[in-house]
Amino acid sequence: MRARVAAAGVVALLLLAGCAQESGAGAVDQGFVSGDGSVQEWDPGERKDPVVVEGTDFAGNAVSTQDWAGDVVVINTWYAGCAPCRSEAPGLVALATDHADDGVHVLGINTQDDAGAAQAFERTFAIPYPSLEDSSGTVVAALTGVVPLQAVPTTVVLDREHRPAARIVGEAEPSTLKAVVEQVLAEDAH
Repeated sequence: MRARVAAAGVVALLLLAGCAQESGAGAVDQGFVSGDGSVQEWDPGERKDPVVVEGTDFAGNAVSTQDWAGDVVVINTWYAGCAPCRSEAPGLVALATDHADDGVHVLGINTQDDAGAAQAFERTFAIPYPSLEDSSGTVVAALTGVVPLQAVPTTVVLDREHRPAARIVGEAEPSTLKAVVEQVLAEDAH
């Protein structure tokens, strides 16, 4: 009985924390769960193995984090109708622009939208970095154990070896994300 009550409580919390996606005349679809902006960081000695994230962006170009060897990579899951995703977009754009010369790359992963919706979002927010189309979920699968698979948005910072160094579940507050990235940039490459 306790297990059923606990499971029901978890389901209720997940539904209450849902990232609402408006569709049509005020209908709300809570198919994805958003986090609370909490940050988890891992010390260099405690980090998991490097991850490779690769796929095709919405313009049809192949993108792989392997092309950014030795650089810090910021990965952000998003979709166009997600309010926290829209709210954090300007901060991600600023981070990508301000730290481009410092060896920081930003990469989006979108599991929800078709090319038209994703590209409209990218134009609206003047997104300077690629986003991978991931309707199959195979791109996000590379981050299993790091990114809660249904938490949108989630931002993961990979160190210079592409090991997960930090994760923000939910909307990434710009000053927090900047501080995390600058801390990882300051680390010596191992």
